[in-house]
Amino acid sequence: MLSALRRLASFCLCACLCLSLVACGDAAKSAPTITPDEMAVIRRNATEFKAAQERLPELAKLVNARDWTFTRNLIHGPMQEVGREMLYINQRLLPGDRAEANTLATALKEGLADLDEAARLQDGARLQKAYVEVATGFANYARVIPEQALS
Repeated sequence: MLSALRRLASFCLCACLCLSLVACGDAAKSAPTITPDEMAVIRRNATEFKAAQERLPELAKLVNARDWTFTRNLIHGPMQEVGREMLYINQRLLPGDRAEANTLATALKEGLADLDEAARLQDGARLQKAYVEVATGFANYARVIPEQALS
């Protein structure tokens, strides 16, 4: 009987040790980080995003001149891929940053769509408002790009 109690006590002790090791293992987990390969993809796409953002002064001139055709050409040409660039960046951000990045990317894409529609309809007031949305969208989204990707 005493032998059985010792075995039971040993079993309970082993079980407690195993459970405590499992519980402590989660606490030792390191914070999530962006791998070097993911950062390379973010850097490449951030460069393209920044190239589109640098075209904003040109877009502003077209909007102010109410140049409907070239405004749409710039949106559908050099700025067309910005949505794809943001998608690739968002997929590689830390999980905690993705929701905000997706929201900001959606706002920028909607601003570009509004700008395109205003130019198509030749609505000057709507065009000005949509340009402000686009410029704000670029500035807001640029904040979620990791600093390492911009250097």
